[in-house]
Amino acid sequence: MGDDAGRGPDEGDPVPRLPPRWFIRSAWVAHRALFRTTRGRVGLRRPTDTTWGMLRLRTVGRHSGEARSAILGYYEDGPALVTLAMNGWGEGEPAWWLNLEAHPDAAVDLVDGPRVVRARAAVGEERARLWARWRDFEDQVDAFATRRSSETAVVVLEPRPAPAS
Repeated sequence: MGDDAGRGPDEGDPVPRLPPRWFIRSAWVAHRALFRTTRGRVGLRRPTDTTWGMLRLRTVGRHSGEARSAILGYYEDGPALVTLAMNGWGEGEPAWWLNLEAHPDAAVDLVDGPRVVRARAAVGEERARLWARWRDFEDQVDAFATRRSSETAVVVLEPRPAPAS
């Protein structure tokens, strides 16, 4: 798909339907509540060769300075974690990505435990390679991306040294 990866489907591909926005947002709230209620025992999973994993991202609010969290799909690319700033395939950038653009240092909770990371957007050939890998998990990722008027950022969460105590 070249430089336009994540912008639109091939001619003739139908745009997949999504549940109503209120349902998507309610599912996000319920997922975070389940994670909190079970103290992290439920709500995360490791990625496999055919299924993306789920992590909890902890950021700092770009305006408030308060702690924020979101549960995201991801896969591993070497030591880095890769996710999409897709906002449930809705318009606009997700708040967690805007927070990371302002404050790229963050933390993630994985099944194996917490990790500190630094976020950045993949660009060029790296973005195309990482986007293509998402097709292994979701064959309609390109079609879903057409629901957005702007390119979906491929976010790389790179490990960083733990802060000194």
